[in-house]
Amino acid sequence: MMFSAHTYQSRRSLLQDRMSSGVLLFLGNIENPINFEHNVYPFRQDSSFLYYFGIQHAQLAAIIDIDENKTILFGDELSIDDIVWMGQQESLKEKASKADVIDVLPKKELSAYITKALAKNQKVHFLPPYQSVNKILLSELLACPISQLQPSVEFIKAVVAQREIKEEQEIEQIEEALRVSTEMHLLAMRTGKAGVKEYQIASAIQQHAGSNACGFAYPPIVTIHGEILHNSYQGHELANGDLLLNDSGAETPMGYAGDLTRTFPVSGRFTDKQKALYNIVLNAFITAREALAPGVKFKDIHLLACKTLVEGLQQVGLMKGDADEAVKQHAHTLFFQCGLGHMMGLDVHDMEDLGEQYVGYTELEPKDTKTFGLKSLRLGKELQEGFVVTVEPGIYIIPELIDIWKKENKLAQFINYKLLEEYRDFGGIRIEDNFLITANGYRLLGPELIKTVAEIETYCSSK
Repeated sequence: MMFSAHTYQSRRSLLQDRMSSGVLLFLGNIENPINFEHNVYPFRQDSSFLYYFGIQHAQLAAIIDIDENKTILFGDELSIDDIVWMGQQESLKEKASKADVIDVLPKKELSAYITKALAKNQKVHFLPPYQSVNKILLSELLACPISQLQPSVEFIKAVVAQREIKEEQEIEQIEEALRVSTEMHLLAMRTGKAGVKEYQIASAIQQHAGSNACGFAYPPIVTIHGEILHNSYQGHELANGDLLLNDSGAETPMGYAGDLTRTFPVSGRFTDKQKALYNIVLNAFITAREALAPGVKFKDIHLLACKTLVEGLQQVGLMKGDADEAVKQHAHTLFFQCGLGHMMGLDVHDMEDLGEQYVGYTELEPKDTKTFGLKSLRLGKELQEGFVVTVEPGIYIIPELIDIWKKENKLAQFINYKLLEEYRDFGGIRIEDNFLITANGYRLLGPELIKTVAEIETYCSSK
């Protein structure tokens, strides 16, 4: 599946206009072996390559030669051996024509083209490589040690400026991913009952995604230990009294992501403690959501959500003191260690491979890479109309972190360590939705997924 040929041609033209000169080099991804060469992981094309060329095919590269006004795709047509094993398929030239690319050359000719460009003192711009094979390829093409490769900042900024503003057809793709994602979450609520293993729920939602021609946008987090932020273990058996945190999202065949999180009681009913902390997170979610608007710094919305969490935790006695000062001194990070959200699109953490300092921040206001909590905030800059972002506050009771802070008596003026001992095995809660920033504020993307205590209890109790 691809957008129209005009889409890709227009995107490349705009990119050329943003760049001054030189050769823009795009490296597609390869099929990576699992345990031997021909047993490979599912193929996923590089997102920037998809954005500008749309071709889901391994072992490709492309250049946009700004000085010569040329666009060339480099790759190899199927050999007879390939056809024997995989059957006849659409030719590379046919795929290229769907992206309005006329010139297609064998992959081996890429080296000669780059060598010639360098000989003419053309600058070869490239994006940060993340696959090892592309690091090696760049090293060979540019005759430069891998450790000395310097991605083009001008190129990165130009790509970010385009990809961060979503087209309407991209929003449609994201909403399709979220339609499937919402159904996945409702299925998890229906099947998440006592005696079921976490991996059974993960398997069920994967099957549902597949039945809708989708895959996972990222490895799902399906766990009764929601305090582990990116928990990959799925071997626990659910029991009444547990909270199950499900952070999962579908990816459409064109590569667009959904990213939702819900936390629900296995028994169908929240305990009093669970209900109180859940409503604190929900209130922080609503407060952050209502602050979304163009021109507002996402970092400020993050800090607003942090203050709301502190105020809620004060009401149940887990925190105390002045809420503003508690946030200023980062006392909330005992309970909320990560960031409020991130960009989303072709990547669930959109353009993360290009560098958070370019995607989520500006040169005038760079990312805080040292402060606990803020160093995990992927997005801090002013929101713009057309951004797609997640909002995902949470409370995470991490026993190991409590022990460290308590031993130091850290920020004791804000934290009730005595009462906190009663919660040390509580787990974690997160609520997450995805939003488009509009001229007047925001729009929820995808179907509305139940999130209040009453809605969740009613739905889960009926299973």
